[in-house]
Amino acid sequence: MTTIGTFKKSANGEFFGEIVTLSLQAKNARIVANHNQTSESAASHRVYVSQVEIGLVWPKRSPDDRNYLSVMLDDPSFNAPIYASLFDDESGERYTLVWSRSHKANGD
Repeated sequence: MTTIGTFKKSANGEFFGEIVTLSLQAKNARIVANHNQTSESAASHRVYVSQVEIGLVWPKRSPDDRNYLSVMLDDPSFNAPIYASLFDDESGERYTLVWSRSHKANGD
């Protein structure tokens, strides 16, 4: 797995940071709550770069009982969606977005 982003959480619960891949260099990425959830299984958050939505997020719990966010990113420059996990540094001050080739690697 590879780190493709770093974020900080604001007081209102939004995440602000950057996502960097070979084809995406987004210094102004945001993860915001999805207030329009239509079902319990709907994404809890949406990922934006500027005003463009590029991903969806679901809360998960790891086998070692740690909360994290499962992230699906998609962009026309990608061959397929990218799956990643957003973990905090246990202080709650910094969050790391870790990429995985496999959707199953995120525990989904």
